[in-house]
Amino acid sequence: MTSPDVAPARSPGSRSGLGVVAVALAFMMVMAFSTSPSPLYGLYKARDGFSSFTITLIYAAYAIGVIISLFCFGHISDWYGRKRVLVPAVVLSIVSALVFLFWRALPGLYVGRIVSGLSVGMVTATATAYLGELYAAHRPAASTRRAQLLATTANLGGLGLGALLAGLLAEYVAAPLTVPFVVFAVLLTLALVGVLVSPETRAVPEPRPRYRPQRVSVPAEARGRFFASALGALLGFSAFGLFTGLAGTILTTTLHQTSLALVGLTVFLVFAAGVVSQLTTRNWTVRRTLAAGIVLLLGGLGLIVLAAWLPSPSLAVFLVGGAFTRAGAGAVFKGTIGTVVAISTDESRAEALAGLFLAAYVGLSIPIVGLGVALLHVSPKATLLGFAVIVSVAILVAAPTLLGPGDR
Repeated sequence: MTSPDVAPARSPGSRSGLGVVAVALAFMMVMAFSTSPSPLYGLYKARDGFSSFTITLIYAAYAIGVIISLFCFGHISDWYGRKRVLVPAVVLSIVSALVFLFWRALPGLYVGRIVSGLSVGMVTATATAYLGELYAAHRPAASTRRAQLLATTANLGGLGLGALLAGLLAEYVAAPLTVPFVVFAVLLTLALVGVLVSPETRAVPEPRPRYRPQRVSVPAEARGRFFASALGALLGFSAFGLFTGLAGTILTTTLHQTSLALVGLTVFLVFAAGVVSQLTTRNWTVRRTLAAGIVLLLGGLGLIVLAAWLPSPSLAVFLVGGAFTRAGAGAVFKGTIGTVVAISTDESRAEALAGLFLAAYVGLSIPIVGLGVALLHVSPKATLLGFAVIVSVAILVAAPTLLGPGDR
């Protein structure tokens, strides 16, 4: 039976199919823009003379923007409609690109990252739910796993693509702090047009619910699985943040690599491994996906530490470790999304997903700031070791509840 909050099918299946493409591309472009500054931090650092700790604070400003947005706006597409939330979210990413273009001082970097974070917080849960509904309208008989795979691929693929494109532009164009943001402003504008012509999938309920900040809504008997999923997402995203926030610092200080294109390529390869893990596990059960993700995450963290602690630090081992870590984190994240979708109701799914993304983006802020603080007092090698130990112990503690009994 169709949920009363979901608009009846009033668009041809072909229009819903075009909407799937448009929303997936918009999702990807917003996420791509969010990682585009990663290879550029070294240029800003050289220009303004600030420390590596300041880079972590700039990155944390982005994560704080995401958290605020998820808490305040990530769930409201359940009430106001998917398109009505996604359109202003894409507009915010365009505004962020303009801030980077025209306000180039350090305060502008903070503001630009916060605005980008606000956009991402609105997009993640909204676009994930929107894609599921558009895909169901386009192909009613298809498995919901395909829509989940598309959403996670757009999310993770975008994160890798943004860093790669910005790194290549920064390395090979004459205005490395201008051209990347012009390119993304154009791409985001095209994505906005695509969303504007996509069909809405959710009607505004009457009476409209009174606004309230984010709350997590899951059945009482499933809360243990939800909180374990939230912890898994937090740990996985803390591994993401290690590369998007500190890849340049690690490459230059520990591995002695200075190429901006290499920084972008590193982030891209790491996130591409996450996309590969999504494709590889597309027909796996949630439990099997989570188990494989945990193993890969632990192995990848071990290789990253090994790369830094070898007598001659190894870029190749670091990249392989990063790929394993990212593939594992991607599989864990996919498994947590599948778990939350399964244990939430139709009416509260966006709320539950927003709660999951809220936990995930906490993992992008607090641990990364902690890494920045640690770098002020101990070597990058010791910092990586401590990070790997903490994440490994935490994921092993969460594993029994994440995996649960039986095959799901």
